[in-house]
Order: sequence, then structure tokens, then C-alpha cells
Amino acid sequence: MQVKGSGLLRLLLDCISLLLCSGLSTSSATHLRGSFDTQDFFKFLIKFGFQKAESHRPRDSFGYIYGNITAYQAFPQPITLAVLDKSTFVDFYSNSSASIFDREMACKRMFQRIQVLAYDVDCNSHGKRDFLRRILCRPGHLCEDEDAPGNVVPGNQFTYVISEVSQPRFWYVAMVACYRNRSTCQWHAYDTLTAPATFLNNTIHELHYDIHVVNGHPNNSAAHPLTYEFSFDQQNLLEMYLIFLLVYMVLLPMQIYAVRLQKHPVTRLFTLSLLSEFVSLALITAHLIKFAVNGVGLPNMQTSGDILDIFSRTTFMLILLLLAKGWAVTRQQISRTGWIILMSIWVPYCAFHVFLYYWNRTEVDIVSDVDEYQTWPGWIVLILRTTFMLWFLYELRNTMKYEHSSKKLDFLLHLGASSLVWFIYLPIVAIVALQVSPMWRYKLLLGITNSADCLAYCVMTGLLWPNRSGQYLLLTGTKYAGMDELDEFNEAPHIVRERERRQNSLDNGIVDHHSNNNHSIAIRTNATANAVNDEIVNPGNEGSTNLLHNEELEADLLTDLNKNSHIVA
Repeated sequence: MQVKGSGLLRLLLDCISLLLCSGLSTSSATHLRGSFDTQDFFKFLIKFGFQKAESHRPRDSFGYIYGNITAYQAFPQPITLAVLDKSTFVDFYSNSSASIFDREMACKRMFQRIQVLAYDVDCNSHGKRDFLRRILCRPGHLCEDEDAPGNVVPGNQFTYVISEVSQPRFWYVAMVACYRNRSTCQWHAYDTLTAPATFLNNTIHELHYDIHVVNGHPNNSAAHPLTYEFSFDQQNLLEMYLIFLLVYMVLLPMQIYAVRLQKHPVTRLFTLSLLSEFVSLALITAHLIKFAVNGVGLPNMQTSGDILDIFSRTTFMLILLLLAKGWAVTRQQISRTGWIILMSIWVPYCAFHVFLYYWNRTEVDIVSDVDEYQTWPGWIVLILRTTFMLWFLYELRNTMKYEHSSKKLDFLLHLGASSLVWFIYLPIVAIVALQVSPMWRYKLLLGITNSADCLAYCVMTGLLWPNRSGQYLLLTGTKYAGMDELDEFNEAPHIVRERERRQNSLDNGIVDHHSNNNHSIAIRTNATANAVNDEIVNPGNEGSTNLLHNEELEADLLTDLNKNSHIVA
């Protein structure tokens, strides 16, 4: 049974189209443009990791949040833009859920702690933290809370300066439809203003924002193009992807050259997996380069690249299982039952991998610092991967048990050792990552995963290189493929079995020989001698010709038997 490559590609394209249509391509852009309707009450904008400030150039290494917020109509009261660190945002965000029942109470609870810490010129002039801005701002003017105009980036209405002097930290940006009464200093929900209810229900109070979140001073962005637009937990990803892309730019042409010399189902499937990984890296690298330029990137390309990466890894796993079952190594085909069992496990594994990606992008709480393998879909993927590893070892053991070719055994041993490392590294790394800071965890997982995959592809390319794989792969398309070279070394399984059968027959003949009486031996000996003498005296005798013909026919039949014996196996 042949692998349906076109079917795999069609399934892959369907998955990418479905995820793109579902809106999954929305990326964590650092240049934010959009709108906020006060009827929505709360809108989370971004989670961003700000780097540690450098002592010798503090202002150039600070984090900055700057932008403009406008509207087409006047607002009776300004609403609030909040920029908070994690310790304050957790309480602020958890209380926002109370808005489902009572928005007025939700506003009071959300700002209960913040109002003590945040500076307010009218209500808390002793506050030390710059957390809040009243928005919207008057067109062409700074926001009312900007008391240090010198810190505002030119051309913008507000600017936050984030100074992390001890360690990198995540900060959170959100808008909420709450306002503070300047007389009583109490917080109220925007939709509880004294205007008539019909007015509020029929009028859309919507504001538009253009906000930029960066690491480094905007006037010096050209000096740090690879880190300026990126959150700290994603800095240096572009350099990493560029390095891997260069490696695959060398590896892929080599494999294409090899597959043209050696038209074989294993090498073709491996080339498809390698090509998918290369295209994945190219798409993600293009997204990151564009992201470094404008803070938005190419989110559709990123999503497509991530799905191709999943397809590449799962296809590589399928190749390992097929080789472990002896496909194209000791047998040309796998039974229909074997294919059904294999696909019934591999396809759900692929589906869970895609579901994990979707879950991680849409369902993981924005406040939590969990990675993809700390969710229940991630646990299922790790369990399935471990199950595949055990299944791989079981099939490999069965294949090696009935294999007598030293070259094939050597190949299977190398395949098993390298594949075992590739299977087991991800569960181990996922466990170790639990002890790593969230600021470094994503880069660690991504770096180790890409490095392990790249090494696995390099090893497989070497194992399947034409001048090596010809020693252990069934290279031709005939039913006798691969047996001639084994016949040369007299190591093929069918030859070993035939040798054992002959040895058993010879032993039985010896026992029968000693059990007969001397008279029978003498008769057979004399008959044999007469036949030989007759053959010598009459070399053209018809009987001798028939004897030679029968021997040749018997040899031909034995050769056919030997050649066909492996088909059953």
C-alpha cells in the first residue's frame, strides 16, 4: 500500500484554511490599532515583557508605551486606560468578571487597590505609580494626566516610560469603561451616567486607538532593530530562525538531489517532511522580519508556518514507525490491517496537535504564564507521543528479531537509538520547563525543539543517502527487490531458512542410512556405479541428458522458491 501524499497535502491545506478563517491568525502585535465600544466594558490589549534597563544607557533601554486615542463624538466622561504590572493586574482582571452582573460594583472592585498606588492629581497626589490615563484625549492635545510633557514621544498624546532596573517583567495594557468622579474620587461605570437610558442604548460611544509598545527609546529604534519591537520573551527569535533557515537551505537541496537518484517511497516521504519544515521556517522568518519592521508582521504567514511545522513533525514520526515496521527495509508492503491501525492512531495524534495549537492561541488565560504543554491538550499530546515511542520500540524489536542481514541490523540499531532520543526529548524538556522563568521558557522550548528536529533531519538524511541506503533498503519496484545483494552475502532470511531445512534433511538421511541393512546399501551402490559407468561409456545417452535436464530444472525451481520466499514474510 502506497502513502497517499496528495491526500496528506489536501488535509494540511484544509487545516490551514480552517484556522485562518476562524480568526486564529491574529498575532500579538506590538503596534496596536483598533476601536473600543464602551458597551463592551473591558478590552485587554496586550501582554508585553519589558527588558531590564542597562545602567550605562538607561533611557535608551527603558520600555515605552505611546500613542493616540481619538473618537468621532464627545464623551460625557472620560474612560480609563490602565497599564499595570502583574501584581496589580491579577486583582484588576479577576474583578472585571463581576461586570456581567453589576458593572458599577465591578468598577469599584477593580480600582480598589490601584487607587491607593496610582498617582492622581486630584484624588491621590502622593501616589508613586503611573498606572492610569483618562481617555479619550482632546485632538491635537496631550492627555489630561500627562504631567511631564518632556517624556511624551513627539506626535503622540500620551507616553508611559517603563523602568525595570532589577529584572525583566511582564506588563499588561487594557481599557475599561469606568470613570472617576473628580469630586468624590469614587469609581463608577460609564453606562450609569445620568443621561437617559434610551440615549445610552441608541448611541454608540466608540473610540479609536493607535498604540505602540516597544523595548527601547523610539528615537533610537534603528540601533536595536532585532529587539525593539519584540517582547522580552520573544527577543532573539529572529536570529534563531535565520540560523535554522540557513541550515535547511543546505539540507533540502541535498535531499532533493538524493531523492532524484533514488526513487523510493521512504525517501519521497522524508523529502515531503523536510520540505514542509523548510517552508514553515521560511514563512515564520518572513513574519518575524516584517514584525521587526512594523510591530505587526504577517500573522497569516505565521499561522501557516506553525501548521506546516506540526505537519512536518507528525510526518517524520510516521516515517519512523513505517521503518520500524520494516516497510521498504525487510518488506515491500504493509498489510491493510497494519495501515488501518497505524492511521487510526497517527491521525488523532495530528488532530490533537492542531487542537493544542488552537487551544494555546485562544483559550489560555492571558494572565497565566503556562506554556502549551501545561494544558490538558498538551498533556494528551505528550502521552500520545510517549505511546508512539513505545509502539516504535515494539515494532523495531519484532523487525530485528527476524532479520539476519548485518547491514540491515546495523541500520535498524542506528535508527532506533537516534529515534529514541527524538521521541523522548520533548516530554523531558516540557517537565524541565516548569522550573524555568516565563520570561525565558518560550525561547527555551522553541530552541530545543527546533534543534532536536534539525538534528533528526540531518541524521535521517545521512542514513538515507543513496550510497548508504542501497545496502539496507529495497530500492527497486519489483517483488524481488533487495534480495540479490543479500544473496551475494548469503545472509537473506530465506537463504538461512533454506540452509536450515537442508541441514535437517541431511541429518534425517544419515539416520535412515544407518538403519538400513548392508544388502540395500550394496544394491544402491551397484546401481549407482552402473549408472555412472553407463554415463561414461555412452556420453550421448538419452538417460544422461534427461538427468542433466532434470538437475537444471530442479535448480531453477529452487531459485524461484528462494526468490519468492520473502514475499510471504
